[in-house]
Amino acid sequence: MLVLSNGHGEDLIALRILEALHRLRPGVQLRVLPMVGVGRAFDAATEAGWLHRVGPRAALPSGGFSNQSLRGLIADLGAGLPLLSWRQWRCLRRERKQVNAVVAVGDLLPLLLAWAAGGRFGFIGTPKSDYTWRSGPGHALSDHYHRLKGSEWDPWEWLLMRSRRCSFVAMRDRITARGLRRRGVRAEAPGNPMMDALHATEPPSALERCRRLMLLCGSRMPEALHNAERLLRSLEGFPSSVPLALLMTTGSQPDQSQLAPLLETLGYRPCPPPAASLEATACWVKGVHLLLLGSGRFDRWAGWAEVGLATAGTATEQLVGLGIPALSLPGPGPQFTRGFAKRQSRLLGGAVLPCRSRSELQERLSLLLNDASLRNELGRIGCQRMGRPGGSTALARRILDQFIADTE
Repeated sequence: MLVLSNGHGEDLIALRILEALHRLRPGVQLRVLPMVGVGRAFDAATEAGWLHRVGPRAALPSGGFSNQSLRGLIADLGAGLPLLSWRQWRCLRRERKQVNAVVAVGDLLPLLLAWAAGGRFGFIGTPKSDYTWRSGPGHALSDHYHRLKGSEWDPWEWLLMRSRRCSFVAMRDRITARGLRRRGVRAEAPGNPMMDALHATEPPSALERCRRLMLLCGSRMPEALHNAERLLRSLEGFPSSVPLALLMTTGSQPDQSQLAPLLETLGYRPCPPPAASLEATACWVKGVHLLLLGSGRFDRWAGWAEVGLATAGTATEQLVGLGIPALSLPGPGPQFTRGFAKRQSRLLGGAVLPCRSRSELQERLSLLLNDASLRNELGRIGCQRMGRPGGSTALARRILDQFIADTE
C-alpha cells in the first residue's frame, strides 16, 4: 500500500490512517510519499520500521501553500517545484509496480497523480468542505461559484473521482459527500481522522488557578515565528487579575532556540516549569503571563485550554473540534491570510473568529473568558462541524476491505 499526501495537515491525517492500518494488519507493507516538505510527521513510524518513506523531499518557501498567493507560487517555482514534482512522479511510477494500490490524501494534485499512475486507487479528500459556502457564505465570487456547482470540488475533480479505477472516495463530512453523490461520485464520510487520539481533559492542579489559552502559531518557517510574535504582542496589556497560562505547542519548528531571542525581546524571562507533570520543554514568565513551550505536546495540552489564539490550519480545526472556541489573527501569509481565516471560520461555523487588530482580539477574548455559556455554544458548533473520533480506523477498514481482501 502506497499513500500520497500533499501537505502538513494531510501528513498528519495520513499518519493516523497508516497507524490504524498497521494496528489492524501488521503484516501489510506500508509506504508513504510526502509531496510537500520533508514529511517529519512520519519520522517516528519510519524509525520504528513499520513504515517506509519514499520519494524526493524538499522544503518549499510557501510551505505547500503556493495556491494562496502569486508570490508563494513564484517562490516555489524558483525553488525547483517543477523538478520536484517530476521526480515525485517518476518515483510514483516505479513504486506503482510494487504495491497493490495507491491511496491519495489531499486535493487535486495527489488525486491526479494516483489516477495517472494507472491501476486502482482510493481518494481521501481532506481540505475542502461544503460547509465553507453552505453555512453563511460570504460575497466572494468563489462562494457563488461553489453554489452554482453544488460542491466545493470542481468538475475536473469529479471526473477523476468517477473513474472506474477509483475504488472509493471519502470526504471529511457528510454534507460534502452528499454534494458529490449528486454529481455522480460514490462518495462517503466514514469519519474525520483529524479528531482521533484527542480528548478533552481536566487541567492539572498546577494550572487550576490560571486562565488557560492555547497559542497555535503554525509550523511553517519563517511565517510561524512571525505569527508567534504577533500572537504574543496581541496579549500585551490584556487585563487579568489571575495568571494567564499560555500553552504554546509547536511541531519541529519553531523550536526553543528560535523562540528564545523573540521572547527575550518581548520582555519574557526563563524560569523552571511549575510542575514536571506538565511536560513543558521550557517556561517563560512576564507579569501575569506564564508561557509554556512544548514541542509535540498538542495532543496532551489541547484539552486543557479554555480558548485558542490561532494562526494555524489543521491544529485550529482540531482544537475547535474538542469544543474549545478560538480567535484567529490573520497575517501576510503565505498560509494564514485573511482569506484563509475567513474560509476557516465559515468551515467551523464561527467557532473560530478572525480578528482584524489587537484591540478586537482582546475584546473578544475578554468576552469569551467571562461568558462560559458562549464558550460552550461555540464549542458545541465546533464539535458538530469536526465530527467524532474514530475516522482513522473506519477508513483503514475500508481500505483493507477494498484492496487487501480482494488481493488475498
